[in-house]
Amino acid sequence: MNRGAPVSVVGGGAWGTALSIHLARLGHPVGLWMREADLVARMLERRDNPQYLPGVRIPEEVTPTAELGPLLRRAEIVVAAVPSHHARSVYRGMRASMGDRVPVIVATKGIEEGSLALPAEVAAQELGAGRPVAVLSGPSFAAEVARGVPTAVVVASANGDLAVRIRDLFSSGNLRLYANRDVLGVQLAGALKNVIAVAAGVLDGLGEGRNTLAALVTRGLAEMRRLGLALGADPATFAGLAGLGDLVLTCTGDLSRNRGVGRAIGRGERLEDVLGRSSFVAEGVRTARAAREMGRRACVAMPIVDEVHALLFEDASPKEAVARLMSRPLTSEDGGEPEPGR
Repeated sequence: MNRGAPVSVVGGGAWGTALSIHLARLGHPVGLWMREADLVARMLERRDNPQYLPGVRIPEEVTPTAELGPLLRRAEIVVAAVPSHHARSVYRGMRASMGDRVPVIVATKGIEEGSLALPAEVAAQELGAGRPVAVLSGPSFAAEVARGVPTAVVVASANGDLAVRIRDLFSSGNLRLYANRDVLGVQLAGALKNVIAVAAGVLDGLGEGRNTLAALVTRGLAEMRRLGLALGADPATFAGLAGLGDLVLTCTGDLSRNRGVGRAIGRGERLEDVLGRSSFVAEGVRTARAAREMGRRACVAMPIVDEVHALLFEDASPKEAVARLMSRPLTSEDGGEPEPGR
């Protein structure tokens, strides 16, 4: 793999399109697979993606297509940027068209409902256990990456050499990658922060203050780390780009879809109405179900995740959810037992 190697990006949403633009700027010929034939035609004619990334020009080096097989057969690297709930079926359709050693860079955040599989696990199950796989995650709004805003993310792989190669190949003056071996922790952090971001939006919708948001972000990070430790992740990962970095971005940034969903819920809107008026995927909604189940199976207390689940799927009251979190039994921040009499 070297600069100029052909790359296939599977998924023409905002993130897939932004990564295609970035890779084209680095000199890679990029094939971009999109489900929607009308968007393919529009991009070929006008060099834009008005549905998912409006106002950003698509370089000529990006070739959109609705034909997955020919796209994959030309690729030396595949970047998968499809929503987590579609990933398994898309991977299943990819396998026959790919060479066995073509690496897949998974740029999806979430947890598959039912199986509770993380994105790289789904990829390995459908594309073969011997497939080189890495995970791309971190604080990165697609629109800002597409505009060339300085951004730092992490690429994780159990194959350290692969992570380093992708780091070196994908980095530029505007997008800096850090290599990591903790695939589990990077994926858990990337999935769970979206649930906490929904809660952050709820606080915004309620009109709560910055004190409340700071408490939520800090205790949300504690929940993420607690589950990660129980499942075998490196605790340091949660203080890095995939953890704290992405959590801060999605809990405070106006471009956060998950925060936007939460804000509407905090203002009293119904989930189905909020989702019905948007073409974008807010991964935190589906992840809330899976994260709650994952915590229960691991016997890990995740009160914020539980309250987000109740708000989204049990018609709970936002104000009462905040009150329940604030009235939980007092304890020590370091995880020890409460002091006697406190």
